[in-house]
Amino acid sequence: MNKELEHSFVIQLEKNQNIVHKICRLYTHDQDSHNDLFQEITIQLWRAFPKFRGDSKFSTWMYRVALNTAITLYRKSKRRINTQDFESISFKIKAEEYDDTIEQQLKLMYGAVKKLNDIDKALVFLYLEDKSYREISETLGITEVNARVKMNRAKEKLRKILNP
Repeated sequence: MNKELEHSFVIQLEKNQNIVHKICRLYTHDQDSHNDLFQEITIQLWRAFPKFRGDSKFSTWMYRVALNTAITLYRKSKRRINTQDFESISFKIKAEEYDDTIEQQLKLMYGAVKKLNDIDKALVFLYLEDKSYREISETLGITEVNARVKMNRAKEKLRKILNP
């Protein structure tokens, strides 16, 4: 691969790497798994980059490759390694004025999202990233109408998980 293409890839990856980190956070449960998935997504992006034609924004293409990689790896390795959950650590230190309400709500939301199936998880992630239904449909390879229907169903599933 030529240096110009390599340089372009590195710049785009550096500019958009938070996308990959967010997806890794959603599909993994510990730092080692996160790092492994980040590396695998980066490899897949690099392999696919010569075929990127620019028909969509780089970030949209990146979401698609990253989510497909995460979902594929997640399905391949149904085995789970039990790690110590953050909440089980007994020595939390808090400042008196600290209100962790929002943090706790985010943890509940992430926990609920992790219980969804792979496609719903990706859909909710993109929705929470403020992607339009057009961008979501392009990223996931479904119609815009289908994205809206699936999102409404995913919201209902989340409601049932969060408010049993």
